[in-house]
Amino acid sequence: MDITHFLRSIDFFFGFSDETVAEISSNATMSTYHRGDVVFSESDPASDLYVVISGRIAISNRSVDGRESVLALMGPGDLFGDMALFSEAQTRSAGARALETSEIIGVPYSILRKHFAGDAQALWSVIGLLSRRLREANEAIADSVFLDVTGRTAKRLLDIAGNADEFTLPITQEELAGMIGASRERVNKAIAAFVRLGWLEQRDRNYRIVERKKMTNRAS
Repeated sequence: MDITHFLRSIDFFFGFSDETVAEISSNATMSTYHRGDVVFSESDPASDLYVVISGRIAISNRSVDGRESVLALMGPGDLFGDMALFSEAQTRSAGARALETSEIIGVPYSILRKHFAGDAQALWSVIGLLSRRLREANEAIADSVFLDVTGRTAKRLLDIAGNADEFTLPITQEELAGMIGASRERVNKAIAAFVRLGWLEQRDRNYRIVERKKMTNRAS
């Protein structure tokens, strides 16, 4: 894996010069995590930004009674662990664990801050990242207000599927329900309705979208 070439393909690094990306790459590390491996836990000290090369990473919080709520799924090209880069607390606001065998790049905050301090142009990448995070948060709030459980379930399944019609759910149904903000029973009922309508086929954790347009309409 050519780390420099890979980082250059990520939007966040577009504003950096070739020399800067090369220096960042020389200070970066590559790691492999297997399903269930913890990348970091909530409240851990934070010192690195991560970029997913392959696989899928779940970002989650745990309640005081130990229940886990999955906040986001990160796939190839996605960044995570960025919040503490811009925070004085420098501790993790959520946990991260691998849902499948995953390769990630770790970039030290120190090298990023050094270049942000010396190159104001590079800060546009930060603004872009924060804008995307804010937009995602606003969309999640809007979904909770304007979409019912069935609509939110359709939207989440489409998000997980991406451009593919066939996919394997990388999280448990309990975790899926947590992402949707509903009980497992109500989410299962929504999925059963899609299957009954012929929009979706399901076998265990394997799904196939049959009527993407109808699913998309239900998610809007």
